[in-house]
Amino acid sequence: QVQLVESGGGSVQAGGSLRLSCAASGYTYSRYCMAWFRRAPGKEREGVAAIATGGGVTYYADSVKGRFTISRDNAKNTLYLQMNSLKLEDTAMYYCAADFSGGYCYTVYVNANFDTWGQGTQVTVSS
Repeated sequence: QVQLVESGGGSVQAGGSLRLSCAASGYTYSRYCMAWFRRAPGKEREGVAAIATGGGVTYYADSVKGRFTISRDNAKNTLYLQMNSLKLEDTAMYYCAADFSGGYCYTVYVNANFDTWGQGTQVTVSS
């Protein structure tokens, strides 16, 4: 059974940084798209960033471009999200997701059509 476990969330002041991690286990697939999503209180889930298998292709929401960086270490089966210059509006529960169907990563990301999700890690940004 595939599992995704996020870590690295916490409380930080505006302008600060956090790095989220997502450890994947229980699979044998070699190609899979991964992404980060978030859901703020009272708001719908939002795609934050996605990364294709090789790590060379990434996608970002406009709201985080230039501040967040998604990366992956396939040898460690781990996905990362480096978040810099955090803003109050970045406060949310952050989830990682993986798709093992081999579909085009951008399409999977835009449609949030991932087959595996983590339990989430809370990020709280204060003034």
